[in-house]
Amino acid sequence: MEKQTRGYIPEDALTFSDEDIEALSQPHNDALVISFLVNTFQIKHVLVDPGNLANIIRSRVVEQLGLLEQIMHASRVVNGLNMVSETTKVVITLPVNVVGTTQNVKFHVIEGDMRYNALLRKPWIHCMRAVPSTLHQMIKFPMNDGIKTVYGEQHAAREMFVVHDVAPASMPSTSKEPKDKQTVK
Repeated sequence: MEKQTRGYIPEDALTFSDEDIEALSQPHNDALVISFLVNTFQIKHVLVDPGNLANIIRSRVVEQLGLLEQIMHASRVVNGLNMVSETTKVVITLPVNVVGTTQNVKFHVIEGDMRYNALLRKPWIHCMRAVPSTLHQMIKFPMNDGIKTVYGEQHAAREMFVVHDVAPASMPSTSKEPKDKQTVK
């Protein structure tokens, strides 16, 4: 018997529709940026990046959470978004709460500066059985009580990459030659 793939959607399927993108600012090519909770602290500017293999968090965030004593030593080379490699020397496991669902997540802690406070990557996505969609700016994952939806923070993603166009001020002349004299070179 031939397996049908079109026209059949099981009840527990994770689907996205055109209605899911109606509230978004269009056109867009935005990254999927969300927030999550660690205990009672909200961590903003978190990139959901299905293309890489390690969850990453900035050391400054761990310090602000007051969790430096929970850091464990481990060494791993992590390639950054700008293709620069960095060796992480420490990891931490944090209880990440997304829309009421908490999962212990192992993060590699980096000292360097990056645009995001944390990166949730394949290990978290796969563990949650999540399906992220940058087009729809959301993540959906199954739970016993139904499908959970995490909405992306499109405004935060856009603020992070905004480029301000500033009109150049008129520059005064630095020439010491009289204005009525012309120079040809």
